Amino acid sequence: MDFVQPVLLVGIGGAGSKMAANAADLIGADSIAISHDSNDLSSHHDIKIHAESYVNPSAYLIRAQAQKSMDRIRDKIANYSTVIIFANLAGKSGCAISPLVAMAAKEERKRVLSFGIMPFRFEKEKLFLSGVSLKRLRASSDSTIVVDNDALLEANPDLTMNKCYDITNHAVMYVVNSLSASSISDNLNVLSTSKNEQDIETSLRESIKMLYEDAPPNTIKKTMLYVFGSDNVSVGKINAITSTISGIFNENNTGVSLATTQGDKSQVVMVSSVEGTLKFDAYDPLGMIPQENTLDWDEPESSIKTGIELYQLE
Repeated sequence: MDFVQPVLLVGIGGAGSKMAANAADLIGADSIAISHDSNDLSSHHDIKIHAESYVNPSAYLIRAQAQKSMDRIRDKIANYSTVIIFANLAGKSGCAISPLVAMAAKEERKRVLSFGIMPFRFEKEKLFLSGVSLKRLRASSDSTIVVDNDALLEANPDLTMNKCYDITNHAVMYVVNSLSASSISDNLNVLSTSKNEQDIETSLRESIKMLYEDAPPNTIKKTMLYVFGSDNVSVGKINAITSTISGIFNENNTGVSLATTQGDKSQVVMVSSVEGTLKFDAYDPLGMIPQENTLDWDEPESSIKTGIELYQLE
């Protein structure tokens, strides 16, 4: 995917808003936040989605209310060539609003890169909505990077939830900061990483383990390798881990991007282009139905006011 200036970072929901603000500081781009929760918004440029008098609105109601703000959202993205979306698909705002923002950006002929953060597997009530939202987000994005905290936890069961968030959020920032110097596949991509390690080769093994939690080896078509560590990381080790990746995957399809940071610990971040059936496809039982055989695909599901006095649970 090619990035064309100017770039707008759009953070949706609590986690997405924080990531967009942090990324804006890193790359010097403009950012806005969109959420139904005022606590997620910090600027008059941000967009509040009003959920009326509902204390605990559903994602479907938030989406319906967000549709009323689409003109404002289109105005915000009008003067930009590339839109990068950060959305926590485990949160109500993220899964409700992100498909609408991506669809609007696509209709306005913008380049769209989306980061979708998936829920932990034990958050069973969130899996279906996150799966549906991811499918719609992918359909309207030129490239999508999936961040699966659950895969990191599965590969490192000793981690706390907050530590998982910290590790994957930092990994996303590494990738965003390197976008101008690297290439992201125009496809579905899975981000994998590790805890900070003393040894880069150990970090690489943990990253591969995390990747395999989401994608079988035969689905991986291309891998971008980001290496972060001290300034004293030897060229020999860099060459060794590159050779390891090339040996595991197809050498002709393995791209390598290198970066160094100061410090005594190292970390490897991989962004792998994948094709075929993945773990996330099982979140939506109807997800295997082809889009051309789906009657109501064009409009995302939402709660609407019908004027009929029927009790509605929200």
